[in-house]
Amino acid sequence: MKITRLELLKVKPRWMILKMHTDRDIFGLGEPILEGHTNAVEAAVREFEEYLIGKDPMQIEHHLQAMYRGGFYRGGPVIMSAISGIEQAMWDIKGKYYNCPVYELLGGKCRDRVRMYTHIKVAGAAGEFPIEDMLALADERLKKGYTALKYSIIPPIKAIENPENTEAHIERFARVREHIGKGVDLAIDFHGRVSPAMANILIEKLTPYQPMFIEEPCLPENVDCMVDIARKTNIPIAAGERLFGKWQYRELIEKRAVSIIQPDLCHVGGIFEARKLAAVIEMYYGTVAPHNPLGPVSLASCLQLDACIPNFLVQEHPGNADGSDLGVGYITEPFEIKDGYIELSGKPGLGIEPDEAAIKEKIYEGSWSTPRLYFEDGSVADW
Repeated sequence: MKITRLELLKVKPRWMILKMHTDRDIFGLGEPILEGHTNAVEAAVREFEEYLIGKDPMQIEHHLQAMYRGGFYRGGPVIMSAISGIEQAMWDIKGKYYNCPVYELLGGKCRDRVRMYTHIKVAGAAGEFPIEDMLALADERLKKGYTALKYSIIPPIKAIENPENTEAHIERFARVREHIGKGVDLAIDFHGRVSPAMANILIEKLTPYQPMFIEEPCLPENVDCMVDIARKTNIPIAAGERLFGKWQYRELIEKRAVSIIQPDLCHVGGIFEARKLAAVIEMYYGTVAPHNPLGPVSLASCLQLDACIPNFLVQEHPGNADGSDLGVGYITEPFEIKDGYIELSGKPGLGIEPDEAAIKEKIYEGSWSTPRLYFEDGSVADW
């Protein structure tokens, strides 16, 4: 089998779908994307296309090594996101060729269904998402059977906040916890918006409400800062969505800065790279909760990983009101969440097929920018 063409479809709201064509009656789907940098990733995929055309898509690991190690400069968000989508598409082809799900090729399933969690807050500036709306959204999620939800802390947050603002953050989380009860897991995402000093203050005050985990309590560039935070709390620390490839995870795991890793399969290097990371953190008794704020191809890839790793914790999806992240308007058979779970499919490859007609209506030029936040003095705040 040979790769003949890489077709890229930039689709709203901010996704890009790769169709890898072959000289057989098989094509593979992938999602090479970096939020806010779609066109840069497109260019990187086109650079790899020169190497890939005419190659056998079944040699997945070999091609990953060639793409990663074949140039003098390695890794980084754009290159790794391009590689990730290409890798997903090759696994889709391989599964279709052998007529089995990708998880069967990675050791077989460890579970029959995948526990899901979703968001109860749209990220934005203070006041954009009232607590009453958040509680109403939580009720809506619970009615659908979710047993795990995630709250995002509201930016911008100063390096050291005054007591009034600090208590406001705690009170909002407490309101949600009290509203949903103790039978539902409630995680909180600091989104790297908080300084290590402020993170310690907030985590101490959040402890009575038993968050499921604290995600990115500070930015991930300095692992020792996260280590210091982890040593001062019993709440599990999670991170990894902004790390690209196994090498960037090494120090995070070895220093036990986290007990939960969150590889993004559209950025980390693909399905098998995330599988390798799951095996590494398994040796530290850690778990895996894949990051996924993206589209249905990303979710399909995550589910293949979730199925076959023993230390899976929970799977993220945004919970878009129109069901787009579950594939409504993008794939022929969208995913369904029942009682907070997605049942594993036995369909080959990634288990999805594109809804060609519906996708055509969503094609756009690929422009999407991360919102920028500023403090009252005009300086830049972390998004």
